[in-house]
Amino acid sequence: MFAAVSQNGIVARALANNLFQLDTLNPRDFTTDNYRRIDDKTFGGGPGMVMKIVPLELTLAQAKLNQAQHGVKQPLVVYLSPQGKRVDQALINQLALDQGVIFVCGRYEGIDERFIQRNVDLEISLGDFVVSGGELPAMLLIDAIVRQIPGAMNSQESVTNDSFMDGLLDCPHYTVPRDYCGAEVPEVLCSGNHEQIRKWRLQQSLWRTYQRRPELLDGRQLTKEQSRLLDEMLSRNKIIGKK
Repeated sequence: MFAAVSQNGIVARALANNLFQLDTLNPRDFTTDNYRRIDDKTFGGGPGMVMKIVPLELTLAQAKLNQAQHGVKQPLVVYLSPQGKRVDQALINQLALDQGVIFVCGRYEGIDERFIQRNVDLEISLGDFVVSGGELPAMLLIDAIVRQIPGAMNSQESVTNDSFMDGLLDCPHYTVPRDYCGAEVPEVLCSGNHEQIRKWRLQQSLWRTYQRRPELLDGRQLTKEQSRLLDEMLSRNKIIGKK
């Protein structure tokens, strides 16, 4: 599954340039029975199966050994779980600063709670929904983290201008043709006036955030310029609201 992220795009280029290392381990390779079983029925009864602690701990031990070979003494062990802390850009930035991270991808009804208590440093969730396993969330996190590594992107400015990097949604973007079926690119973007373009983009970013994710502005201390630009949009659209 991880070939989808490791062999394509930014992540593949970063791997090829040795900007980071990626190892994947299958807990089935650390079982001892003929059927390579990593799950069993849950104590107390109920539907579904639970991943067993023994193959998981053996897999984790190998993962930590692999990290040690890369010079990482204490990697952060992260379990992908719908019960975990919600991921945001601030958390991604924090993870990108860690020397090494081990993602534990659950399956079935989950994993033995004792594994979590004994080994996991952080539980994180992509949102209030359930998927079949932690592999897809892990791939999303890998992509998000690798984008923060210096040299991974062709332009570091692209990273700093992404949505959420400064706590706001990104502004709209346009490319050729300038006129498409009567829908034209905003004049200011074609003006060549870089200061006016900067202000327009900041204003659009503030306005989109206000309209689509107003909670991101709650408790945020806006600069004088940001307050003025947002007030202009509120007045222009005849909307009275809390910044």
